[in-house]
Amino acid sequence: MFAKDALSYDPMPLPDRAMYSDAQMQEKAGAFLAHMQRRHTVRDFTEQPVPRAVIETCIHAAGTAPSGANHQPWFFAAVSNPALKSQIRAEAEEEERRFYAGGAGDEWIKALEPIGTNEDKPHLTTAPWLIVVFAQRWGEFDDGTRYKNYYVPESVNIATGVLLTALHTAGLCTLTHTPNPMKFLNGALGRPASEKPTMIIAVGHPVADAMVPAVAKMKKPLDQICQVFE
Repeated sequence: MFAKDALSYDPMPLPDRAMYSDAQMQEKAGAFLAHMQRRHTVRDFTEQPVPRAVIETCIHAAGTAPSGANHQPWFFAAVSNPALKSQIRAEAEEEERRFYAGGAGDEWIKALEPIGTNEDKPHLTTAPWLIVVFAQRWGEFDDGTRYKNYYVPESVNIATGVLLTALHTAGLCTLTHTPNPMKFLNGALGRPASEKPTMIIAVGHPVADAMVPAVAKMKKPLDQICQVFE
């Protein structure tokens, strides 16, 4: 993406500007809050297809996220191939069996009880799409030499949040899945050693009788997550 001889500061006028009154800002902020309060993580997906173009557009939106030095140290592998999804599920469940058999520790397993999870991950094959998020430890100039990426976890986390929001806005449900370790995903998807898999996101439509854990609706109130200094 970058050329060594083109790393100079070249300012341009702000291309997009939204100007709202205080009342309009509050209205838009409130509408967005209500929209995000309708986002739910689900584990029961239908096999209803989701157009590739929708997935690509949501990933395109994720790519607009800010990043350290604008290096955009992320890569998203979108998988709908049934055989590949089956391979990912098999390897992920193998890691999960070790996790639930004692690898996680008693405290972690206890913390997961209200969520109702176990080593079985049928969503990895039922959901029409899996999006695997990779964090790029380093990049390459146009001549093939490496350059360091900065604030990689923070940048990738922001982009992933944008992706989840975009998918929700498109009317889709998601499930974030983080088997540990996840190195098998590099081999399954042909990604280089410079990239570290951080998450699998199952994407699709929920079944008509989909259930969610009641605890998932217990969000901390504003006064427990925010302090204002005026």
